[in-house]
Amino acid sequence: MTARRLSTGGKIDRARTLRFDWDGRGLTGHPGDTLASALMANGERVIGRSFKYHRPRGIMSAGVEESGALVTLGDGDRRDPNVKATTQQLFDGLRAFGQNAWPSVRFDMAAVSGLFERFFAAGFYYKTFMGVPLFEWGSGTGMWMQYEKIIRRAAGMGEASRAPDPDTYEHGHAFCDVLIVGSGPAGLSATLAVARSGLDVILVEQDFLLGGDLLNQSGDQTERKRRDMIAAIEDAGARIMTRTTAFGLYDHGVAGLLERVTDHLGNADEHLPRQRFWTVRTKRTIVATGALERHVAFGNNDRPGVMTAAAAAAYLNRYGILPGHNIIVATNNDSGYGPAVDLARAGADVTVIDARAALGDSLVDLASAHNITLRP
Repeated sequence: MTARRLSTGGKIDRARTLRFDWDGRGLTGHPGDTLASALMANGERVIGRSFKYHRPRGIMSAGVEESGALVTLGDGDRRDPNVKATTQQLFDGLRAFGQNAWPSVRFDMAAVSGLFERFFAAGFYYKTFMGVPLFEWGSGTGMWMQYEKIIRRAAGMGEASRAPDPDTYEHGHAFCDVLIVGSGPAGLSATLAVARSGLDVILVEQDFLLGGDLLNQSGDQTERKRRDMIAAIEDAGARIMTRTTAFGLYDHGVAGLLERVTDHLGNADEHLPRQRFWTVRTKRTIVATGALERHVAFGNNDRPGVMTAAAAAAYLNRYGILPGHNIIVATNNDSGYGPAVDLARAGADVTVIDARAALGDSLVDLASAHNITLRP
């Protein structure tokens, strides 16, 4: 059991171990992990640095909405920067690196700018270095152009490889009666109903597992429901495309899809493309992409250790990881109590801070039953 991985639970394959490299350090994970969940399981807190001021960034979400855990995958001619660790499926031999930091994201010399953060308002340098005698001599913006080079060198993200791309890519065409985007509870239900009606259906999911939020919920009953629905969809003859992002819907029933064919394979067949761009023509489209939780705005809400409640539930129930031992769940609605209960059951000391002044007896009783400290 690694630093934060629980001995049971999750939808990972604990019987197999995957070895990967993070900033030159050998770590392990399991099939079913993302890079983010594997790093969290190994106790890694600082995964990235902010764009300009090199503030530490941790894992803030569990999906495509991630803005903190941006990493570089591979090296040489296969270096791929600005990859969201929360969406990269872990595979044996994966090599990942921190970016926009020196000598590493854990100890970044450029983070010294944080000592002067009170002076660094948004866009401060656009006015500070233009037209001020100390910084600008003469007329025009000559000196500003010199300062800009220094400032831009300090800011940035990952650096792409300048070598020719060694991978190949394909373009495919597909046709169907109904295209369904998203495989959460709504998407699975829609796919099953439409496929059983005899129509030709394509189900598109950007994750490598089907289920959407069902993957992040606790309980064996939910997992059985997910597996039964997938089996029924396969029996009904629907086409399933995982690791595929629907990035655009256009006129006359045209959709653009990007399928990641070998991005999750350590030793891919050289005859396979890395990615495949699909043009799909359909009579009807059902968008079942669900919803994303948004952060509460407060000072330092981007620091490592701060994440959405939905993400905490995902790492616990999908990956078998306890995100922390002393947890505060800040909420203004009932949806925060589900993750709070799951975390408390897993052994965390949980406090719920609820913005509402009056709470129903059912919530008070629920918190009390699981030893959750409740602060309206």
